Amino acid sequence: MREQAAAGPGGGQGADGAAVVLRVAGEADLDVAAELFRGYLDFYEVKVEDPAGPRAFLAERIAKDESLVLLAEVPGVGTVGFAQVYRAFSSLTLSTAWILNDLYVAPAGRRTGAGRALLRDVVRRAREAGVAGVQLETAYDNLVAQGLYESEGFVREEFHVYFHDLG
Repeated sequence: MREQAAAGPGGGQGADGAAVVLRVAGEADLDVAAELFRGYLDFYEVKVEDPAGPRAFLAERIAKDESLVLLAEVPGVGTVGFAQVYRAFSSLTLSTAWILNDLYVAPAGRRTGAGRALLRDVVRRAREAGVAGVQLETAYDNLVAQGLYESEGFVREEFHVYFHDLG
């Protein structure tokens, strides 16, 4: 059974004034979720060798309950956005934390409130789950996303982020 709900207060309005509808992605949503995921990968200029790779990746995450995948639908436009959250642990707070690893809205869904609705739903679900906090990162030049995150209470941290690419 798929969970479905309209976005909360201010969560977003579709092009025709209807609320953005959010749902947890399941197996039946893999094709549309994978299409959005490919758009996300394209946005970040990630070269995907296997065209079936994004769908397979999401299918495995969903089947193993390794991530929470949310979809945003705008009435009259379609399913336009997705978010993927991973559960993690925070040693500094001795509790769980969530990593909002992916948030993407297709061009047709931008300026509809879909991104804000997804972000608010992640925070709401994290709060209800008793999570210590939600962490995310975005490109240094993605000023639109940064503005959204900051307007929703996310604070840029001063920690240095390092990454060692093993690929």
